[in-house]
Amino acid sequence: MIDSRGIHVKHRIAVLLAATALGTAGCQTIAPVTTPDAVSEAARQAQPGAPTAGERATDVLARLAVKGRAPETGYDRDQFGQQWADVDRNGCDTRNDVLARDLVDEAFKAGSDCVVVTGTLADPYTGQTIRFEKGDGSSVDIDHVVALSNGWQTGAFAWDEARRTSFANDPLNLLAVDYSANRQKGAADAATWLPDVTGYRCTYVARQVAVKATYGLWVTQAEHDAITRVLETCPDQPVPGPDTAPAAGTPAAPSSAPRTEPYVNCAAVRAAGAAPLHRGDPGWSDSMDGDGDGVACE
Repeated sequence: MIDSRGIHVKHRIAVLLAATALGTAGCQTIAPVTTPDAVSEAARQAQPGAPTAGERATDVLARLAVKGRAPETGYDRDQFGQQWADVDRNGCDTRNDVLARDLVDEAFKAGSDCVVVTGTLADPYTGQTIRFEKGDGSSVDIDHVVALSNGWQTGAFAWDEARRTSFANDPLNLLAVDYSANRQKGAADAATWLPDVTGYRCTYVARQVAVKATYGLWVTQAEHDAITRVLETCPDQPVPGPDTAPAAGTPAAPSSAPRTEPYVNCAAVRAAGAAPLHRGDPGWSDSMDGDGDGVACE
């Protein structure tokens, strides 16, 4: 069942990415794209500066224009279309598509393969393992890695609504994260906010660079310099592919707060940068030590 659902989720995300590429190009209609390579090619055709997955973030950053912020005048969330629109018309809104991608052990509403009701998040911003339950309102948010307001002030003010809707619903620009961290970040750019987990910062700014390059947005000088400082610690950091979930980047360092409960699985351990675990380490669970040698998630 897990494998079947995983395949289905990947298919839904791939179709969503195809619709996103269409939004960046305009209103023309093409056949759905269902492979990451094809999606990347569609993105490059839609935006000449779009990066190739695996390209060095420093090289992509060097292509971004550096300008001052445009006025926030006219900015409104409604300028980016319906919130969590079903842009791929698969019957699932973007929020649920991203939850299905980023959570593990997720369960869906009875009779639906779309609405995520429970799951577990290995949060890339804080390093914590967070239990999600639909309707709790204060556990998991979907973050726009490049905030919509930041996008508006660095080029999106000149777009039509179709392109802004695509930007707001692009999986490349979306991560499921800790609710409090997302609210703390607000509309900040890399010059004024970075994840608490320093081990995730290279992956985080690389994703911002990929989004800005894909959509032809610019960076401010302060933003450029802040991203440069982070990437100096990881000069070979690649930009993510359009369907890359948070755990696929540079592993996050463990949270500075002492861990008091076991990790749910090895995926959560690796996402928190805590692998391998040894018996007695914070977060240890005997269930992860399949061979009983006292070391888990090697």
